[in-house]
Amino acid sequence: MSSEQGLKPLRKPSHTKSYMSTLLIIVLLWWSAVKTNATIDQLIIGLPEMGKLLVEMVPPDWSYIDVVWKPMMQTVQMAVIGTTVGGIVAIPVALLAAGNVTRSPWIYHPARIILNLIRTIPELLFAALFVAIFGIGAMPGILALSFFSFGLIAKLTFESIEAIDPGPLEAMTAVGANKWQWIHFGVVPQVAAQYMAYFLYTFEVNIRAAAVLGLVGAGGIGLFLDRTLQQFRYDRASLIIVLTLAIVLIIDYVSTKVRERLL
Repeated sequence: MSSEQGLKPLRKPSHTKSYMSTLLIIVLLWWSAVKTNATIDQLIIGLPEMGKLLVEMVPPDWSYIDVVWKPMMQTVQMAVIGTTVGGIVAIPVALLAAGNVTRSPWIYHPARIILNLIRTIPELLFAALFVAIFGIGAMPGILALSFFSFGLIAKLTFESIEAIDPGPLEAMTAVGANKWQWIHFGVVPQVAAQYMAYFLYTFEVNIRAAAVLGLVGAGGIGLFLDRTLQQFRYDRASLIIVLTLAIVLIIDYVSTKVRERLL
């Protein structure tokens, strides 16, 4: 038998699975739109009202910046404290949740369950609960951001720990290193840069979140945003949005440069 006769003809790839997946996605989108009453018709009907709102928001009331500058800085300070506290607490829990560091499933499974539970609760709900306990102010917002930061940073960090190169750890074990030396010289150097990247990313997210937490009374610029919306002062609301956007862009630029140096 010649080599040409031994070769089997190439089969054309079947597109049935792709077609079925596309059809399933379309059906899910249509079903979700019908059940939530979110249709193209409603969007078209609402467009004129959206246009009226945008007209009322432009130009922003720049004179209001003297009033909102201090609460805007409080929002940044809330994010700084919340991210720092959550990031510090996340370090030991991430080590406990990593299966290649904590070998016992009786330890790392409960640690992961705690992280999943905390990440299940949104920061707005945390803020509402802490407002009920501590009253209106920045403290509930800081605690809410701390819990959110803890859950996010610990989750990402322990996954990075589990993906590290096991070679240095095995070598240190072979020469008799204890657990603390094993972590300090084998684990930390491999995940330190990633941890800082997660920390900075969470800080960026917290700036945005802190601006919203005030809607439930958790301090910061959100209190003033809620007040301007209730008063239908959309020109002042747009100023708060523009100011928040500027702060976020500056922090995003700085954190990006820091991450580039670390990674």
